[in-house]
Amino acid sequence: MEKHPENSGQDMGELPSIQAMLLDMPSDEKYLNRELSWLQFNMRVLEEAENLRHPLLERLRFLSISGNNLDEFYMVRIAGLKGQAEHGTSVTSADGRTPEQQLSAANELAEQLMSKQQLVWAGLRLELEESGIQLLRRDAFSAEEQNWIEEYFLSNILPVLTPIAVDPAHPFPFIQNHGFTMALSLSRNNDGYEMIALLPVPSHVKRFIRLPGDGCKFVSLELLLETFIDQLFPGYTLLGNGVFRILRDSDMEIEDEAEDLVRTFETALKRRRRGRVIRLKVDSDMPESLCSLVIDRLKADKGTVVLVDGIIGINELSQLIVDDFPELKFKPYNPRMPERVKDFGGDIFKAIAAKDFVVHHPYESFEVVHQFVRQAAGDPDVVAIKQTLYRAGAQSQIVRALIEASEAGKAVTAVVELKARFDEEQNIKWARDLERAGVHVVYGFITLKTHAKLSMVVRREGGRLRSYTHFGTGNYHPITTKIYTDLSFFTADPVLAQDANKIFNYLTGYVEPVGMEKLVMSPMNMRDKLLEMIDAEIKHAEAGRAGAIWAKLNALLDRHIIDKLYEASIAGVQIDLVIRGICTLRPGVKGLSDNIRVKSIVGRFLEHARICCFGNGRCLPSAEAKVFISSADWMPRNLSRRVETLVPIENPTVHNQIMGQVMAANLMDNAQSWRMLPDGQYERLVPDKGEKTFVAHHYFRYNPSMSGRGTALDADNPVSPLMHIVE
Repeated sequence: MEKHPENSGQDMGELPSIQAMLLDMPSDEKYLNRELSWLQFNMRVLEEAENLRHPLLERLRFLSISGNNLDEFYMVRIAGLKGQAEHGTSVTSADGRTPEQQLSAANELAEQLMSKQQLVWAGLRLELEESGIQLLRRDAFSAEEQNWIEEYFLSNILPVLTPIAVDPAHPFPFIQNHGFTMALSLSRNNDGYEMIALLPVPSHVKRFIRLPGDGCKFVSLELLLETFIDQLFPGYTLLGNGVFRILRDSDMEIEDEAEDLVRTFETALKRRRRGRVIRLKVDSDMPESLCSLVIDRLKADKGTVVLVDGIIGINELSQLIVDDFPELKFKPYNPRMPERVKDFGGDIFKAIAAKDFVVHHPYESFEVVHQFVRQAAGDPDVVAIKQTLYRAGAQSQIVRALIEASEAGKAVTAVVELKARFDEEQNIKWARDLERAGVHVVYGFITLKTHAKLSMVVRREGGRLRSYTHFGTGNYHPITTKIYTDLSFFTADPVLAQDANKIFNYLTGYVEPVGMEKLVMSPMNMRDKLLEMIDAEIKHAEAGRAGAIWAKLNALLDRHIIDKLYEASIAGVQIDLVIRGICTLRPGVKGLSDNIRVKSIVGRFLEHARICCFGNGRCLPSAEAKVFISSADWMPRNLSRRVETLVPIENPTVHNQIMGQVMAANLMDNAQSWRMLPDGQYERLVPDKGEKTFVAHHYFRYNPSMSGRGTALDADNPVSPLMHIVE
């Protein structure tokens, strides 16, 4: 298992001076706060809603994404901090804050973010109206529209609404997670009796209803309810009303001794739907007495309540993104199919046998991965398929192919991870469908998540067995593969296949892998391997050679890795990091991280691929560099509590593609990039006067991956990012 620096038994006095200095430094001078770093990332997402480079409806989408991100943050991260605070947990964050201090700081920054969301929405709403997309305001209906809206309400909404009086005979009802509810104060016309009532809205009811006819007009659900309140409460006069929305604790705890993991998760999912209130957003126009009643009956503490002056449910604004205005959306594109596969008539196994190659999603089609499993399912020479499934989505071709393969008599093993947050129910369904088809379904470990992206096909060729392996940086999910940038590495390397098979044996039979030759795996030794390679760069720098590290990750939090990067920076190693989201390392601090630069790319696609390159005594990029792709970010959970892979890239073309194309282009981007400052703030990169603009996402759309070119590579040399600057 892993060896951590603090457990090495080395006395403080024996430590090299740099390490001793790092240990002596106050934690808040070395590390940033995780929660605040995440909120900074979501602020960058929100900033894209104001980025005039993007079409109007795409800017609305960024606003919606920022709202959805913030909801998940509260349901999981803030819920966890509240639990720690309430139980008096003494644990502190990497930067030395108590749970209470983190809650206070996170809520303060989140409120700034929510205020900005409302300002951004106000501006976008005006732009939408100018472009012909209207969200109608009060008293803005024509007589014809009024008639249609009333008919729609009576036919499609009134039948599913259940008005609930709140009095001693009718206790306050349970409001589900994400529950959108209208609270009302009413007076009965014949005797003046005052009543409090609720209108919980079922989750399947649309928040924004589009009117028929010319133009593009919407009416919000809350305005529609308010307009026809007399249909719901005839004989009453409305005294006051307002809407509210709740988020509930959505984290799940699973007992280590659980015997039936599926049944345990089904029970936990039911508990999650009834979790305690973590966030209560209330319309600021709601009368104070009504607001107080809602807060009291939901048992929401003061820090949970947010009064919203604007629209509640920013995430639902995505319903306004319509197809009628293609000029207001990103230009569509068709992902390329690698020419290498075409060279072999579409036979994926012949293509892999000829040479390793990488497919760069979403610029190149995920259909290649589907084809890998589909062809295996229908190939009479294939005898076995092994597959990990973390997030597969509701319409998974991978799962259907595995079922087909099993029904055809092949030995099929699927490692289904039930602990994939918010995909648990879908994964339980897939597991049962697979089991019914005869697939050997394994759920991995209770205490570890299986996050590795791994698929292996065993084929009989010429009287012997040959294995073909797919290693990915992203999930086998048909939707996210269209918007996440990821890498799919296909290889017939027998050593990598043997190592992959040992990982599957570990997942299915708890047989700890011994003698792995090429693959590196967490929780066994990935952190140690990364520290070892950073140490090697330090030694190169100390010997007067170039020390260089490039890495592309979604998050950097692991303190062991961060401290070693600081040590490398002090030794003179040049470190360039592309970290999309959370980063708790402080770059550019004099005497600590002068040689570390951190940037974040936020744009049309979600950067998701994990790559690391080590110069090996040379400046990057170079043929001698050590290059890896991975399923793991540099976080404690990935390195200690998940099954992950770190895959060495040895084929020269693939090596050059990942380092010289993918990494180089990400580092060169100056259009969708943000520079991280030592205090954790970010500033948008703006090309200097006379400097040309380079957009990484644009470059990848128009330049095929080197390793997938096949014979086309001979006729058309690959274009370097250095040659693809746009005005």
